[in-house]
Order: sequence, then structure tokens, then C-alpha cells
Amino acid sequence: MKTHFSTAFFLFIVALSVPLFWGCKKDPYQAKTYFSQAEQDTLLANIITYTSQYARGATNATRFESKFRQEYVGRLSQYKLVNYFIAPDSTHYFFITRPVGSGMFRRGVGGKFKLGPKQMPTEYEELWCTPHFKEETVVLERGGFLFKAMTKEGNIDKYLTMKMYVEWPDSTLKYDKNIHEWVPRNNLAIPLK
Repeated sequence: MKTHFSTAFFLFIVALSVPLFWGCKKDPYQAKTYFSQAEQDTLLANIITYTSQYARGATNATRFESKFRQEYVGRLSQYKLVNYFIAPDSTHYFFITRPVGSGMFRRGVGGKFKLGPKQMPTEYEELWCTPHFKEETVVLERGGFLFKAMTKEGNIDKYLTMKMYVEWPDSTLKYDKNIHEWVPRNNLAIPLK
């Protein structure tokens, strides 16, 4: 009788523990799996420095200077690091949402980089931008689809014709990895933010 009770009690404890341990499994597509909140904020501010309009007085060559840092950090509340994944080859993939224009619209941006010291991306490249939408839910749905494709295949090449999902790259714009800007395909060197 005592053995039966001990076995039943053990099985009861195991049954209660399974959901607890199952719930503790970390999502490999969330930044919090890899970084503390402070590290996520630093990383997002660094991504903002690449992807947003230049700080007042900054240029492409000077935007990473410390005197402009506070302006980029001040934009954190307007951006969201939605998904994040570190591949086995140490490529970091990201999906953020950001404001467009006056902030009435939002768009998704996805890309990849290697991570340097102080959460600073190196070899930074944006692989896609969604069209801009008023509804954040549409940006999240379409960007989420592209993010999953990007992490599985390393690119979204087969989805480039889906114009309701991918605004850039297209027949007119491409991402220039050297200057970290979207530029016209005719190479007029007119960066677009």
C-alpha cells in the first residue's frame, strides 16, 4: 500500500511539473531569449542608428558618433524589436516595426548582421521592408511571415513579388550594404529613409 501511494504521489508531482517545465522553454524567435532588457534596448538603439533618419546634424559618415547617440536612444519608444533569432553560423536575424513619416503609419523591417562589442551590429544588411500600414497588426502579420521565411532560407527571394508584403527591394530600390541605405537601382546614390 505504501509503495502504491509513493508511486502515485511521484506520478502526481511529475504531472504537475510537466506544464511548468514546458512553459519555461524559451522562444528562439524572441530577443529576450538572448538578451536582458537593457541589452535589448542598446541593440535596438544601435539598429535605429542604422535604419532611421539621421539625427539632426548627422550624416551617413557621422551618425554613429557619440554626440548623436541620445537622439537615437530617444526614438526607442517609436520602434519595436518584434522577432530575433541567432542562427548556428552566428548570423543574427531581426524584425522590427518602425514609424513612417509623421508616425501615422508603420512598416516592418527585416535583416541580418553579425554582433560586435556593446551590442553593435556589424555586416548589417536590411533584407526587406514591408509597405507602410495604419494597422500595426497588418505589419506584424506580414513581417512575421517574412521573418520566418528569412530565418529558414537566409533570404526572402521567392517572396519578392508579393507586393502587399514586400515594398523593398523592388525594381527601383535595393539595399546598399556599403553605405547601409536603400538606394535607387540606377545608383544615383540618393539614400532613402
